[in-house]
Amino acid sequence: MVEFHEVFETNDMVSHENLDVRTITMGISLLDCIDPDLDRFLEKIYAKITTLAKNLVSVGDEIGMEFGVPVINKRISITPAAIAGAAACRSPEDFVRVAETLDRAARDVGVNFIGGFSALVQKGMTEADRNLIMSIPEALARTERVCSSISLGSTKTGINMDAVRLMGDIVVKAAEYTKDADSIGCAKLVVFCNPADDNPFMAGAFHGVTEADCVLNVGVSGPGVVKNAVAKVKGQDFEVLCETIKKTAFKITRVGQLYAKEASKRLGVPFGIVDLSLAPTPAIGDSIADIIHEMGMEYAGAPGTTAALAILNDQVKKGGVMASSYVGGLSGAFIPVTEDRSMAIAAEVGALTLEKLEAMTCVCSVGLDMIAIPGNTPATTIAGIIADEMAIGMVNQKTTAVRIIPVIGKDVGDVVEFGGLLGDAKIMPVNMFDCSAFVNRGGRIPAPIHSFKN
Repeated sequence: MVEFHEVFETNDMVSHENLDVRTITMGISLLDCIDPDLDRFLEKIYAKITTLAKNLVSVGDEIGMEFGVPVINKRISITPAAIAGAAACRSPEDFVRVAETLDRAARDVGVNFIGGFSALVQKGMTEADRNLIMSIPEALARTERVCSSISLGSTKTGINMDAVRLMGDIVVKAAEYTKDADSIGCAKLVVFCNPADDNPFMAGAFHGVTEADCVLNVGVSGPGVVKNAVAKVKGQDFEVLCETIKKTAFKITRVGQLYAKEASKRLGVPFGIVDLSLAPTPAIGDSIADIIHEMGMEYAGAPGTTAALAILNDQVKKGGVMASSYVGGLSGAFIPVTEDRSMAIAAEVGALTLEKLEAMTCVCSVGLDMIAIPGNTPATTIAGIIADEMAIGMVNQKTTAVRIIPVIGKDVGDVVEFGGLLGDAKIMPVNMFDCSAFVNRGGRIPAPIHSFKN
């Protein structure tokens, strides 16, 4: 049972350490909206979303005001659109209409993002999957709130390299379609290995087909809280450090558990999971890189950074699972570059490179996240970067992802500014040695031997 005093004692965390409930995300199944007629399908999905989510924003705001911890984002995730729209959508243009309908529904209920413009192609692509993927550049350019994610691999199936290669082209096209806004379309597009069906965070949220008709998933945060706790034990041994992070994560997660239960009761929607992920923002002091600094690194990216991040992730999970009945989603630290001011500074001074971020992915949830690269980066190079990240996830039986932004018209050292939670940073250099002969081979990389556990 969560006690109210557990929330009230966090008042200092809210006032001085950027504690918040990062998102309440309503997952909505669109399986009962399936219809071979496109117009009827669009009518059904708009009606269902706006009916179920009509009070989501107001309830989130009410709970935040009453309990004193702000709910920053209210969001929606849906059944992967390639599945729900397969019967109605015969072309990429049809899926663009789906995206526009989702955007209108999201706007009308007041959420900031709607995720699930997605396809699961880790083993192969249907015609609907391909049509949705081909529609992504235009769909993201013509909408404001729609987020897209594509699953390209898994430990059980291997990596669909045809889809990886195609997504290299799609990322470049999405950048070109939104080049007048620093290629921001790519900030709403992520590719996954081993994606979670109940992830509440964008841009990767979608409502899995095994989920209930409608659920509420909550994503907690609090890098600033953890950073201040770690600062208080500077110089002490690893046992003290780990215990400090674990106890702090417990308190943060209790807030998320309370909010999830309360929102579930008020909206009449089942509680799904609490995601323990530490998600940074560009705000001063709300940074994963600052935690790593307090653990003993001059900058994030210095030798020892991967070990520090491994400690952080493990102790957050250990503390969080004791604080919530149901833990799910990604539940690990996010290390986006543009969204974390101190990460961006570490990249600017040269402490943090693309290769180091890839190594850090081995011990966190999403490692190559919100990275701005030169706009002339070849699609094959982007596909190679994606393939590397998918391989890490596949072999290590974990979720990995890539959200990379080739900023058209800009080069290494130029500044990109997205604003808001998306932040800003300088363009990072990319290894430009050619990998096209590899990524153009086609076919599928087989699943690793340890995937055979039946």
